[in-house]
Amino acid sequence: MLAIIGGTGLTRLPGLTIDHRQVMRTPYGEPSGPLTFGCLDGHPVLFLARHGHGHTIPPHLVNYRANIWSLAEQKVTHVVSVATVGGIDARLGPGTLCVPDQIIDYTQGRESTFAQYNGKPVSHLDFTWPYCDAMRAHCMTALAEAGEDFVAGGTYGCVQGPRLETKAEIDRLARDGADMVGMTGMPEAYLAREIGLCYAAIAVSVNWAAGRGDSAAGISAERIETTLHDVMERVRGVLTRLARMNY
Repeated sequence: MLAIIGGTGLTRLPGLTIDHRQVMRTPYGEPSGPLTFGCLDGHPVLFLARHGHGHTIPPHLVNYRANIWSLAEQKVTHVVSVATVGGIDARLGPGTLCVPDQIIDYTQGRESTFAQYNGKPVSHLDFTWPYCDAMRAHCMTALAEAGEDFVAGGTYGCVQGPRLETKAEIDRLARDGADMVGMTGMPEAYLAREIGLCYAAIAVSVNWAAGRGDSAAGISAERIETTLHDVMERVRGVLTRLARMNY
């Protein structure tokens, strides 16, 4: 089954015919909200709003472990994350869609593993390529079928949030090789790898990062809202095509 994790601007999924909602309890606490089971274009999917109903959970307080564990408990095999980002690279202006292939983790203090070692040997899981190739291919096929131009590949710099970055911080991320900046990519991607889910992200650029483009003097919340509204309509079309694929 396919699971869709909705980020900022996608707390609900219009077009989803809802079958039922399920409240989950996990060894890691409660997920961001009930899991929503339904059909998108006649195909079964599971939807979870990362920031909760009403977008009330900031990125550094999302219970990523509970979210990912609950998806795996429901026999999900493939996960697509919809994540808003600020564009750093010149290709990633507002309104651009991207399927990243790398991550740099700048977060701190987040619970980032399911392992409860308790004296057991520590294991080190390969994370050279943080996204599932098969799921990335599905995402790119769906984007192409929806007639979307998109950027195939790129490095997602995951910062702590919830504040936005300074120009100097964005300059540093650019020197490190980050093409975009967001706040939710980690530890979500690693936890999916650890528990065996095929996970990929569709990154949605909703603004230029601090000091770039029309954010040179500051980032406009009003412009972000306008871009979010327009681009999420396109993303829903991509997700409909994604739901039609075999998993």
